[in-house]
Amino acid sequence: MNAAAMTESQFTLAELAAGEQLFLRPWKFIKGVVGLETLPVDGRPEIALAGRSNVGKSSLINALVRNGNLARTSNTPGRTQELNFFAPADDSLYLVDMPGYGFARAPKEKVEAWTALVRAYLGGRPRLRRVFLLIDSRHGLKPPDLEIMGMLDTAAVSYQIVLTKADKPPPRALAEFAAATEKALAHHPAAFPSVLVTSSEKGTGIAELRAAVAAIAAE
Repeated sequence: MNAAAMTESQFTLAELAAGEQLFLRPWKFIKGVVGLETLPVDGRPEIALAGRSNVGKSSLINALVRNGNLARTSNTPGRTQELNFFAPADDSLYLVDMPGYGFARAPKEKVEAWTALVRAYLGGRPRLRRVFLLIDSRHGLKPPDLEIMGMLDTAAVSYQIVLTKADKPPPRALAEFAAATEKALAHHPAAFPSVLVTSSEKGTGIAELRAAVAAIAAE
C-alpha cells in the first residue's frame, strides 16, 4: 500500500474539494505568542500542529497554504520558539505552529520556557478544536510523544497523528508503521482513530490534511 492510499479513503470528494477551497485563499501570519496572556481573544477555532523539534511543522504549513515562505523553516531543531498564529483571508480560523518539544539547539532555559508554553496551551485552551501531532515516519513514536499524548488524553483534547516525511522510509516500512500506530491509538481516548500520512516535499497527503482542517473549521 502506498502513502496516498493510506489517506485518501478517509475523505469524500466533497470534503477534499472543501479543503482545496479553504487553502486556495491567501493565508497570512497573524502574531507570535510567547505567553498565554497574549493569546488571541476573538474566539476563532484553533487547530495546532505539535511535534518534536525538526519534525516538519513549518514545512507542512507551507505546503498546506502553497507558500514556501509563510512559516519559517530550518534544519536546526528549535527554530520555532513561539506559538505562531496563521489565518486565511476570511479570518475563519487559526492554524498554530508550535515550538517543538524534545531536543533543540537552544539554551536550556529557553527550551524549558517554550516547553512549558506548549504544555499550558495544549492542556487549557477551550477553542482548540484539534491538535495534529506530527511524528517523523522514519523514527516513530518516542517517549516525549507518548507523554504529550497522555497529557492530551487527560485534558480530553482531540488529536490526530500525522506522519511526516513519508517519502523517506521504504513504502512497506511506512505502511507497517502507520498500521501499528493506528492500532496503538485504540488505547488513547482522545486520539482520532486514523493517521494521516504526509510528505511536504512530494505533496503526499496534503489534500487529505487540507480536507481534515476544513472539516474541523466547518463544525
